[in-house]
Amino acid sequence: MEAPPSVRVDKWLWAVRLFKTRPLAADACLAGKVKIAGLPVKPARNVHVGEILTAVAGEITRTVKVVALLDKRVGAKLVADFMADLTPAAELHKPREPNFQAPFQRAKGSGRPTKKERRSFEEYFGG
Repeated sequence: MEAPPSVRVDKWLWAVRLFKTRPLAADACLAGKVKIAGLPVKPARNVHVGEILTAVAGEITRTVKVVALLDKRVGAKLVADFMADLTPAAELHKPREPNFQAPFQRAKGSGRPTKKERRSFEEYFGG
């Protein structure tokens, strides 16, 4: 595979699988969640070999070094050829916040909500 002369940062982040889709990578750049040398970057900025990127992907702040350029998504096993992960182990294994929990939980198999439960749902959700 021949390396391209230059690659946009959003395309590179998507290609090395830091973001699931390219629009997500571009949105992260526009939101200031992707930085090179401590400065936020726009999605169209070109990345260069040897640069260190910091990207907030979900709940984890990933720090990676650009080893090689690529503009097409590669398999997970080949990602190590294109980036060096400098993320501290403590960041990768930090406890996660619990996912969204519904404000009302009903026991499974309890049947339809009662009139009183429906009214409390409607009051909570503004219905």
